[in-house]
Amino acid sequence: MRRFTILLTIALIMPSNADAQARPRARDIGLVVGILPTGPRNSITDVDGVRVGQATVASGDSVHTGVTAIIPHNGDVFRDRVPAAIHVGNGFGKLAGFTQVRELGEIETPIVLTCTLCVWRAADALAQWMLAKRGMENVLSINPVVGETNDGQLNDIRARAITAEDVKRALESASVDVSEGSVGAGAGTIAFGWKGGIGTSSRKLPQSLGGYTVGVIVQSNFGGVLTMNGAPVGREIGRYSYQNDLGDTALTQRDRADGSIMIVVATDAPLESRNLERLAARAIVGVGRTGGNLSNGSGDYVIAFSTATTGRRKTSSAVHQVESLSNDAMSSLFLAVAEATEEAIYNSLLRATTVKGHKRTAEAIPVDQVVKILGKYNVLHWDKSVPPGRKR
Repeated sequence: MRRFTILLTIALIMPSNADAQARPRARDIGLVVGILPTGPRNSITDVDGVRVGQATVASGDSVHTGVTAIIPHNGDVFRDRVPAAIHVGNGFGKLAGFTQVRELGEIETPIVLTCTLCVWRAADALAQWMLAKRGMENVLSINPVVGETNDGQLNDIRARAITAEDVKRALESASVDVSEGSVGAGAGTIAFGWKGGIGTSSRKLPQSLGGYTVGVIVQSNFGGVLTMNGAPVGREIGRYSYQNDLGDTALTQRDRADGSIMIVVATDAPLESRNLERLAARAIVGVGRTGGNLSNGSGDYVIAFSTATTGRRKTSSAVHQVESLSNDAMSSLFLAVAEATEEAIYNSLLRATTVKGHKRTAEAIPVDQVVKILGKYNVLHWDKSVPPGRKR
């Protein structure tokens, strides 16, 4: 009965699709990040074959959580594994499957994001879903990769509301269309004191730099002093970490800098795990540009993988002949991942809707106020002010 109540309540308390659609993405307000063009969807799913599915779980004011699943390609991920790496910005987190990815340099399951106390349930459900697939009858070991952030302010996290059915729903609904904001694993997250959530973005390199695509998806749940294209938005609005310590009022838990971010990076560039780890590390540059400071209590992880068919690790082959970019070719990809991460975080904030939760209400960032501040600092529509490159 309790499970039926939760599912029934979703439609009653979650923001409607119309409400979510009314919230803009960064580029809808003229907030153009960096110099590289985006892919057609400006999403991690611009990397061919990558799909994202989500399940949002809610009940009254007490439960706001969910699952976001990233599937690397359309084939058999277990037998046609993608090279991968994980970078730890700050290790205060519960990232299941980390050590095997580090040891072998590959991922053999979809990647699932959820809430802190639901990691183990999600990992079990992901393993169960994979093992039930045709052809997996004799598999005796599997390494589910599951990341998290703590949504305990808006979600009764001790209820551990995620079930195997939620994980299955996210995995089996995966598509190229990615909802952002207060959905999936971002349903109960908070960033910079505002409602955070899921955000995504991509960058497409010009053919002269290889023509590769880099896509990013984030689960934003961290603190700092919000900066957008260099404009001090958090300071101007008057909401930022340690705000009360700098004034005359007593410290509250609400304005501490602690929090976490999970970042998943996909690219079609042919990269081995070593250079994927280097690529993952540069995603943290994007976090820094938004004003995040990777505090002591923050679990900040980047999972990066390559979908290039020339780099796959097939379990049917004892020898892998792979193609991999040189070190000298990495710099443009570093720029791409930093830009895409920064913009994905902005999208997660701008698309999020206000959520009344377990311990507090997290308000959606006020878009009109943000636009005025960005205009004041002349950081809008940068795509129209950057001159084109010179022809040699």
